[in-house]
Amino acid sequence: RRSAHSAAMANIYAVRPNQTVYIQNLNEKLKRDELRKNLYHLFSQFGNILEVFASKRGSKRGQAWIVFDDLAGATKSVRGMQNVDFFGKKMRLSYAKQKSDIISKADGTYRPREKRKMESKDDDMKVVAAKAPKEEGSESKEMEEEEMVEPNKILFARNLPKDIEKSMLVSLFDQYAGYKEVRMVDGKADIAFIEFDDYQQAGLAKDGLQGFKLTKNHQMKLSFANK
Repeated sequence: RRSAHSAAMANIYAVRPNQTVYIQNLNEKLKRDELRKNLYHLFSQFGNILEVFASKRGSKRGQAWIVFDDLAGATKSVRGMQNVDFFGKKMRLSYAKQKSDIISKADGTYRPREKRKMESKDDDMKVVAAKAPKEEGSESKEMEEEEMVEPNKILFARNLPKDIEKSMLVSLFDQYAGYKEVRMVDGKADIAFIEFDDYQQAGLAKDGLQGFKLTKNHQMKLSFANK
């Protein structure tokens, strides 16, 4: 039992937390509409569901994806329904590896599937070449500053949306072992401090959530805090 639980938790942490829940080991005898209906009713207790996707074709049999309108709902369902019996089989839940189209369209990052395969090489090369010197310089400076800070149990988060809720950050960092608390800063809504039990656990969270896209224009930047 302990090893099964550990494997499930490792599967959760392997993918960056997001609003789409991936479910495996579902009963393949259920009809698609029946499966979607039952999943919707079962998981709606955790939050507002935008979409339930299930297919009976090929490799997608026995699997489903549930899209919540916020991260908190997805997180609660992953925790609350892990290994729960559903029509005679224990469900395995994790976060989906890719953001669903419905969420991408909502946050402005959606690109049609065909266009993802047909990037404009010339235009992209020109844009990258024009921006490269500035980006490389700023990134190098940030990396140097981070290297000067000794790893410790407190992370410094910046580039946060000014209207971000503390609960949003809690739901993100609470996924990682050793999490203790999130501390917001009065008068500076775009930064926060996150404390863990030790620097190794803080480092795992830092690596896992570095660059996490909180909104269309805000990618979270994490570093160890200056003592």
